[in-house]
Amino acid sequence: MRFAKNMKKVLAFVLAAGLAVSGTGCGKKSAQLNDGTVQKVDEKSLEFPLKEKKTISGMISYPANTESDPNKRTIFKRIQEKTNVEVKWTAIQSDQWGDKITLAMANVDTLPDFVFSAGFGDTDLLKYADQGVIIPLEEYIDTYMPNLKTVFEKCPEYRTMCTDSEGHIWAFPWIEQLGSDKTAIQTVGNMCFINKKWLDFLKLEVPQTTTDFAAVLREFKNHAKELQAEFKIDGDIIPMSCIINAGNEDLSLIINGFGEGYGDADKGRHIAVTDDRKVICSATQEGYKKGIQWLHSLYKEGLIDPEAFTHEWATYVSKGKSGRYGVCFSWDVANIANLEDFVPVPALEADTKNITPQNGSFTSGFDRGRCVVTATAKEPALVCKWIDQMYDPFQSPQNNWGTYGEDDEFDIFELGKNDAGEDMLKHAPLGDASPVEVREAECVGGPLAILDEYYGKYVTCPDDAKYRLDWIKDIYTPDMKMKYVYPNVLMTRDDSERIADLETDIAKEINTKKSDWIMNGFSDADWNEYVEKLKSYGMDEWLEIYQKYLDNYYKNIAG
Repeated sequence: MRFAKNMKKVLAFVLAAGLAVSGTGCGKKSAQLNDGTVQKVDEKSLEFPLKEKKTISGMISYPANTESDPNKRTIFKRIQEKTNVEVKWTAIQSDQWGDKITLAMANVDTLPDFVFSAGFGDTDLLKYADQGVIIPLEEYIDTYMPNLKTVFEKCPEYRTMCTDSEGHIWAFPWIEQLGSDKTAIQTVGNMCFINKKWLDFLKLEVPQTTTDFAAVLREFKNHAKELQAEFKIDGDIIPMSCIINAGNEDLSLIINGFGEGYGDADKGRHIAVTDDRKVICSATQEGYKKGIQWLHSLYKEGLIDPEAFTHEWATYVSKGKSGRYGVCFSWDVANIANLEDFVPVPALEADTKNITPQNGSFTSGFDRGRCVVTATAKEPALVCKWIDQMYDPFQSPQNNWGTYGEDDEFDIFELGKNDAGEDMLKHAPLGDASPVEVREAECVGGPLAILDEYYGKYVTCPDDAKYRLDWIKDIYTPDMKMKYVYPNVLMTRDDSERIADLETDIAKEINTKKSDWIMNGFSDADWNEYVEKLKSYGMDEWLEIYQKYLDNYYKNIAG
C-alpha cells in the first residue's frame, strides 16, 4: 500500500514543513495528518441542510477583475443555504495561483481542508499523494458522494481515468461533455477564423488550400487602404494574427495538410498517434517541417502579425475588437472579434487534407486533478459530502458557466422548465458580451460533471457551444482521417516525473525553434541539428513511456 511504503516520506515532509514555517514558536505542534484511514460517520448526520451549522475551509482561485470573495458569489450563497455549511475561503487571483498553491501545499500547518480549484497535473497530484498531504477518495466517493458515484456508474471510463495503478483516486475531476468522439467540442481548440466581410468586399472565396490561403492574405495586405476606408478601421490592417505557442490562439491548425497530415494538434506535448497505434513526436515529422517553412514564407511577406510572438491576451483581443484582423485563431472568435464577421476556415489542403483531433478529446473535457482533500481535514466525510453537491446535475452547469437571479445586469441562465415540467436552466442570449468574461464573473469552476444526457433535461446547450459543435461536425469532422488520439492516462509518479523532466527541455526546444524559424527561416542542416538535439534530450525514452501507457490503455479496454 502506498501509505505504508511512504510513511517515512510523510514524516520527513511534515518535519520539513514544520521547520519551514517562519516564526514557529517553541513547543508549537505541527498539524496532524490523516494517515489515509477512511473516516466512518453516520450518513444521516450528513443530510443537508445540517441541523447545526458547520464550518470547513477551502482554497480557490478567481479571475482578475472579478469578485474576490467567494462567499459573495450567488452560487456559493445558495449552496451554503442549502447545506448549512459555511466555507472559510482562502482566495487567490488566478494569475498568482501557480506560485502560491505550491507554497501552500508545502506548509501543512496552514493547509485548508480542501483545494477547490487545484488543477494539479499528474506529477504534482502523485507527489502530494506520496507526501501524505492529500487523501485517497475512492471510499468516500462510494459511501458519501452519490452524485459523483452516479456519474462514474454512467461513464465508467472517467473512474478509470481517475484511478492510479494501486486503485486510489486522489482528486475529484472536472468533466464537460459536449459531443463525443470526433464530434466532441474539444477535438479542435485553435480554430482558424477568416473575415467574411473582407472576403465579400474583395469578391474572394473562403480558401480551401494553402495556396488559396496565402493568396487571400496577400489580397488583404494589398487592399489595406480600401478595407480601412470601407469598414472605418482605426489602425493598420493585419492579414493574420495569432499568439505563437499559446494554445487556442496558436496557428498550428493550418499546417495539418503538409506531409503526412499530422500537424501539431497537441501544442503542449507535441505528440500524435498513428493509425497503427504508434506514438510519434509531431514536431519532428516531415509535414511539420514543410508547414513551418510555409509559415516563414507568409511571415517574410508581412502577412503574419509581427507581434504574434510577444503580445499577450489583452493586446490580441484589443486589436481584434478594433476590426483589424483578416484571420485570427481562438476557441471562439467572439472572444477576439465579431462573431458575425468571421467564419471558420476548413482544413487547408497542401500535400493532403486532414484535421488531427486534439489528444484526449474523444472523452470530452476532462481535468483529473481539479480538486483535492488535504490530510489536515478533520471531517473529510463532511468535506466530500459538500463537494458532492458540485456534481448535482442541476448544480454543475451553474458552477461551470454561471447562474440565474444575479443582482447585476447580466444572467447566464434564466430559470425555466423542461418538457416534464421540472426546473431547467435555460441559457440567456449572450448578445455582444464576451462569453469568457461574462462566465468568469459568475461561475466558480472547481469539480463538476456535465454529461451529454443533461442537455434538454437540466440545462440547455450554450449558444456558443451549439454553433461550435456545428462547426466541428460540419466543417472539421469529415476531414478527421486519424483513427486515434492519445487518451487521458494516469502514469505512475516515477514515469510522470520522468516525462515532466524530459518534456521541459523537449518542449522548450520545439517552441523556441518554431518561433525562430517562422521569423527567420531555417536550412536542412538546422533541421537535422534540431532533431539530433531532441534525441539528446531523451526523445526516444520520452516516446517509449508514452507508448507503454498507450499499449496498456488499449489492453485494458480489450480485457
